[in-house]
Amino acid sequence: MKDLNKTATWLLTILRIVIGWHFLYEGIAKVFNPNWSSALYLMESKWFLSGFFHWLISNNTTLQIVDFLNIWGLLIIGLFLFIGFLPRAASIGGALLLLLYYIANPPFVYSTVPTQSHFYIINYNLIEAFVLIVIASLNGEQLFGIQRYLAVRNRAEKEKKFPAAENHEILETVDTSRREMIKNLAVLPLFGAVFFGMAKKRGWISFEEENLKPQAVSGASLLLGKTMSVKELKGKVPAGKIKNIELSRVMIGGNLISGFAHSRDLIYVSTWLKKYFSDEKVIETLWLCEACGINTAIFRCDENTIRILEKYWSRGGKVKWVAQTYPKGDDVSNVQMAIDHGAIGAFVMGGIADKIVTDNKIADLRKPIELIQKQGLIAGTAAHSMRVPEACVANGINPDFYMKTFHSHKYWSATPIDPNDPELPKDGEDHNMAHDNIWCMSDKAVADFFKTNETPWIAYKVLAAGAIKPEEGLKHAFTSGADFACVGMFDFQVVENANIAYSILNGPMDRERKWYA
Repeated sequence: MKDLNKTATWLLTILRIVIGWHFLYEGIAKVFNPNWSSALYLMESKWFLSGFFHWLISNNTTLQIVDFLNIWGLLIIGLFLFIGFLPRAASIGGALLLLLYYIANPPFVYSTVPTQSHFYIINYNLIEAFVLIVIASLNGEQLFGIQRYLAVRNRAEKEKKFPAAENHEILETVDTSRREMIKNLAVLPLFGAVFFGMAKKRGWISFEEENLKPQAVSGASLLLGKTMSVKELKGKVPAGKIKNIELSRVMIGGNLISGFAHSRDLIYVSTWLKKYFSDEKVIETLWLCEACGINTAIFRCDENTIRILEKYWSRGGKVKWVAQTYPKGDDVSNVQMAIDHGAIGAFVMGGIADKIVTDNKIADLRKPIELIQKQGLIAGTAAHSMRVPEACVANGINPDFYMKTFHSHKYWSATPIDPNDPELPKDGEDHNMAHDNIWCMSDKAVADFFKTNETPWIAYKVLAAGAIKPEEGLKHAFTSGADFACVGMFDFQVVENANIAYSILNGPMDRERKWYA
């Protein structure tokens, strides 16, 4: 064995230990976060092996295999590099794993993972992979570690058993002193100290705080909160069709993503939402929806929404956009904006439709709906008031779908309005004049209307802005006749809501109305 000079030996040994700790840390972090999954990272793959990576997560079994191999690959490679045992094999394995991370999401293909520092072609995965290739080119015994220690001890025993003077072999002289042994085994107490430090810091292991801030982690190491794990998905959300367009029975709403929150007296919440839902967080949430079978987003039509959606679609995103639009009399430019920027459907905003009907300007409702339909999109109108769908029926307006607020009043902050009190607003007037926490004056009246109407119905505000549990609100909507439900969701709620919808839609349901989508 030809030794390197002392400085090179120490520097390369330290480099191997540092990289080993990185791998080991990543593996340990995943072991103590049983809900971690590589699904999001692989789902975002856009390069030449993207089809293979997408296939790997196409069902729960292959995803579990991928996660198992990833976690234990990181642990074994990291441990062997750290202690210097079979360092050549560990380096080759580590380099291959990092190159797979690189191929899955190379830096020149945009990724929604915000922790990936990169320099167009080069990122940390690629740099670390090449360092491991260099270490793999060395003889395993050239650097301090268990491998070198075993080689030293083996030579010492062989030399003792077969002295060179007797068998005329010229054996390589090695330092078998205690100093050499300490050098090679020094990583073991170092490992224990670092591991203890990590345990103390983490409290074995508190990921809650860590999930609230960016993680300096390697490629496939996105940490997911408990309810974000795609591994827990029971099955993809079922779909229906409006005309010839397949839409998921549960759709993600856009109020939270746009920073609008019905948060009662908590005036800071909307500002917080705008800070939380960065472009990358919105895109990450859409990826989660896509993984769960939620293929439809009901978002506002404005420049910010369009900018984020175009960024998401450019990365291969498949979630469809149904646009909430804001026509003003003869001005339908906002409707045209949705048509021109990739929406598959559009509708008149509920508050606007309420006012149009209250002011008896039915033509202002007919014009945008017919414009949307002429452009080949599905068209509809939203409403807080039952007067809107009733006016459409009475005036021969035939939207492809209705969006109607729908929820019970079975939550503690609900204060129903007495319809017989002349001093209070009536159904159809500005709902914000009444109570901010009621959006459906009578769920019974809504359900009764749709029993005799065959137009597809998208129920929204089904959770009363977070006051009703998803399992209760979604079940009430679907059993009462809704064909679809629009729900505002944080990223950490997507999998849970998908599972609830899957269970409801695939279980026994006391539903009178036929499915009209």
